[in-house]
Amino acid sequence: MKKISEKSIAAAVAVILMLTVTPLMLAGCAGEKIVNLLNWGDYLDKDLKEEFKAKTGITIRESIVESNEEMLDKLMQEECKYDLCMPSDYAVEMLIAGGWLAELDHSNIPNERNIDEAYLDLPFDPGNRYSLPYTWGVLGVLFNRTMVDEADTGSWDILWNEKYSGSIYMYDSLRDTMAVALGYCGYSMNTKDPGEIREAGDALVAQSALVKGWGTDDNKDAMVEGKGAVAVLFNGDAVWCNDPVTGNSDLDFYVPDGSNIFLDNFIIPKNAANKKNAEKFINFLLEPANSAKNTEQIGYSTPNRAALELIDDDLKNDPIFSIPESKREKLEFQRDIGDAITLYEEQWGRLFDQ
Repeated sequence: MKKISEKSIAAAVAVILMLTVTPLMLAGCAGEKIVNLLNWGDYLDKDLKEEFKAKTGITIRESIVESNEEMLDKLMQEECKYDLCMPSDYAVEMLIAGGWLAELDHSNIPNERNIDEAYLDLPFDPGNRYSLPYTWGVLGVLFNRTMVDEADTGSWDILWNEKYSGSIYMYDSLRDTMAVALGYCGYSMNTKDPGEIREAGDALVAQSALVKGWGTDDNKDAMVEGKGAVAVLFNGDAVWCNDPVTGNSDLDFYVPDGSNIFLDNFIIPKNAANKKNAEKFINFLLEPANSAKNTEQIGYSTPNRAALELIDDDLKNDPIFSIPESKREKLEFQRDIGDAITLYEEQWGRLFDQ
């Protein structure tokens, strides 16, 4: 048997290493042309992802969640794999407090000049060091006019009305459903009072016998298909449900006083591998034409002042989409409630311990 020299062995090892390392290097280069997006369902025009890729060569790889709590669980990880996300105001506040976010490089996002100042420098992120607004909306009640007496509408009380037993869909989200129950009981959705929180939990337990299901996006489908009389939904989803082509013309929507007004925001996790690409995508979505197109697709209101001028008049004039300022003044932003969240979790858990 021919003896292999040390020189030959070294050469062979070098070849093996090159064959092993080169694909990894190439994979790393390919990774730089990606934005890993964590997003809500039906919350981004798919065509815009393809247009962004055609323009920049960057692929948007999207993962879907159904609640801020699910977002927080995925973002509060040292090995967070996401580059961009759109959580709501109170979730942004929690992420900032925990040190989970990267500061935005505003020089990479010149289109932020299109954002209405009314949506900037808010208490959850003074100076917008870590976030920029994406959409805003309100929480309310979608109802079927053929199944509901108009006299029963206007407040949260309809969700506890035995007349609609077995036809009520609640929202499957801790803070949002607790907000509804607290509003029904006459309290702030940000209360830290144990007695008030317990009373809201009691209300939800009492209501549970009337509820057909707890859902998020599936609530929309159920209402469009005529399976429910009332459902808790956000107004952007109600716009979709009320669409004259794809929706159900029997549906209508209202917002009880004291309900939630939210602002969803672009944020970048502190360990994002593709931060500059994420900022490029934020800037792309803030271009007026792109923002208008996205708004028309997803149905949620935009804080982009320049985009509003381009949005179809039928949508702009839709009272479900354009919640008047007089109504918005009576609504409340959710805030980070600190350790009181454990009290909320205890009450939410009672629904599933029965």
